[in-house]
Amino acid sequence: MNRTLTFNGQEAAVLAKAALMAGLDHNEAEALRACATVRLCDPHDVLIEEADKAAYFYCVLSGYVRLYRRNGDGRQADIRICEPGDSFAECLIHADETYHYGAQAMDHAVLACFDIAKVRLLLEERPRIGKAITRSLSLHLISMMECLASDRMQTAPQRVAHYLLTHCAENGAAASLRLPFPKNLLARKLGLAPEALSRAFSALKTKGVTVRGRTIAISDVNLLRRI
Repeated sequence: MNRTLTFNGQEAAVLAKAALMAGLDHNEAEALRACATVRLCDPHDVLIEEADKAAYFYCVLSGYVRLYRRNGDGRQADIRICEPGDSFAECLIHADETYHYGAQAMDHAVLACFDIAKVRLLLEERPRIGKAITRSLSLHLISMMECLASDRMQTAPQRVAHYLLTHCAENGAAASLRLPFPKNLLARKLGLAPEALSRAFSALKTKGVTVRGRTIAISDVNLLRRI
């Protein structure tokens, strides 16, 4: 479902902090927002299909969206989990006219949908918007390179430990966090099968990591760092 782009306070705050908007002044940000509508998504809604003609790029305002590829026999591989503030498919402003992956909402989600044709015209008038989009794409590339390196160099427990350490709230030697999404979505985000994530948490139990639902406690941060 789409509606006219009228942000509530939380949506406006998320979009304002997105890399897509970094460095833009008020008029430039308003001009870019004027190219968008809002899409309200239910869990498992398919937003785009691979090889569809590209009409929009997106910024997640709430909820989570998975990007994936499908092979000839229907199997799927996750590419990325987009969180609030993340954008995707903006590379198609300057590239091909079809999507190179599918996108699916993982829960109730709200997305800003930017009309690619309108944004292309806007870039001729306001080149600084193009620079902001290029910076966003550069950050995507760096993130994907880091993800690739992690997949090739880190074991499953190391990937999980790294995620916990970069998202936890430390309190002296101990730390804790509450996952913002179910553990099966964390597995997708880290490029792991659900059973591999379970084995990783089991391995980390001996390093002081306790899991109760979405709440995770770390008894010794330095021990976890040594992993």
